[in-house]
Amino acid sequence: MGPISVPGPKNVMLSKPCGHREIHSLVAGGVESARGRWPWQASLRLRRRHRCGGSLLSRRWVLSAAHCFRKHYYPSGWTVQLGELTSRPPFWNLRTHRNRYKVQNIIVNPASFGVIHNDIALLRLASSVAYNAHVQPICVESSTFIFLHRRDCWVTGWGFIGSNARLPPPYKLREAQVTILNNTRCNYLFEQPSSRGMIQDSMFCAGAEDGGVDTCKAGLTHAAPQGDSGGPLVCDKDGLWYQVGIVSWGMDCGQPNRPGVYTNISVYFHWIRRVMSHSTPRPSPSQLLLLLALLWAP
Repeated sequence: MGPISVPGPKNVMLSKPCGHREIHSLVAGGVESARGRWPWQASLRLRRRHRCGGSLLSRRWVLSAAHCFRKHYYPSGWTVQLGELTSRPPFWNLRTHRNRYKVQNIIVNPASFGVIHNDIALLRLASSVAYNAHVQPICVESSTFIFLHRRDCWVTGWGFIGSNARLPPPYKLREAQVTILNNTRCNYLFEQPSSRGMIQDSMFCAGAEDGGVDTCKAGLTHAAPQGDSGGPLVCDKDGLWYQVGIVSWGMDCGQPNRPGVYTNISVYFHWIRRVMSHSTPRPSPSQLLLLLALLWAP
């Protein structure tokens, strides 16, 4: 059974148009990217510093990993940066400010728990995103089984480039080509008394078995993001790009026989669509108090 599929009556995309990029020019084992090559890539910033990766789904929604928000759940502390190659753009860059958005709501999957289970979250932005050559949404499908065993998918991020090795200046986005493994093979690679059968259908593995290419993310014993967490794993199909996974967890980064583990987006397709179509902003406590005051006013 392949890990990257979900049954359904038909193959439905989340939104159109999506998955386009106008720039054609790589994360541990990766190399530096170019601005606009991955126009859906988002930098999720906590108190103005890069914390996690994410991906743009539409003008108001960004997809990321739930574990990024376990200790910092309040939207007011977060912003989303789009359209930039570096995770530390200069303060005086007006373009940077135009492509930076406040977060209105953070919706973590209700079944998310621990470090690794149902590791997916959606961020609703406070204002609508303006698309351009460097800012575009990624496609998401309800069934992506065709990407199983693909050797030419890509993962991107601003995270550590090795164990305890931070991304050096000028802090540019890195990209790496990865192979998607089936879950049977991945469970075999991870097999040990404490982790037998831990790779479930809601996850899949990708990387290189020799450890040469990987992302740096939360580990089993800690949920602290390593910079790549929440970022997209994408594959090309007929000229359009589709997000297949979300950087989730692993055992260190770049270790032999320990490929990175990703949230299997297709399993959550209907949850994503339901949240995006039915979610309404919750009033803040201050708004509720104001409403009560108006109701009771003489």
